[in-house]
Amino acid sequence: MEVNPNLSEKAKHDIILVDAALKGNQQAYAELMDRYRDTIFYMLLKMVKNKSDADDLTIEAFGKAFKNIHQYTPNYAFSTWLFKIASNNCIDFIRKKKANIISIDGQLDDSGEEMQLPIAANTPDPEEDMIKQQKALLMQNVVEKLKPRYRELVRLRYFQEYSYEEIASEMKLPLGTVKAQLFRARELLSNILKNTHETI
Repeated sequence: MEVNPNLSEKAKHDIILVDAALKGNQQAYAELMDRYRDTIFYMLLKMVKNKSDADDLTIEAFGKAFKNIHQYTPNYAFSTWLFKIASNNCIDFIRKKKANIISIDGQLDDSGEEMQLPIAANTPDPEEDMIKQQKALLMQNVVEKLKPRYRELVRLRYFQEYSYEEIASEMKLPLGTVKAQLFRARELLSNILKNTHETI
């Protein structure tokens, strides 16, 4: 990797870690995550104003970055690249969330513009319930194909809705390891689903 000489010492160390990660060093991934997890989380929290969403979006941001890490070029800091991925992913999430809200029109604001009152459509119909149950069943079958360690992580996080901290405590693992392994578990699930031609 040809490194930009104007980068800070921290950015240069990141590039060493990226290089190690590209060679399959799992510890390098965990260290990159530890270096930026909190900063990314607080940036996303300001955007979505919800801790649980910010937590999930943080993991997604690292997931996307690690999946495409081979595309990173050290002309600029790894942190710049990572923050761009995180903010773009978050903007997509906010856009999708807004699309799932129905609005009641009619009231005008001070400038004479029509105001929209967002009302979340939170009453699923029976058909939606049935689809959700089928998806949950399919997901459980797919999870069974994972190694026991990943299976337990997914079960605690997505079926029992444990926080990352609770999982770390339950499984006696460092928080960074839990997050890194959950990302890996999600990637494996995605691959299993692609191979079974089933979608969730």
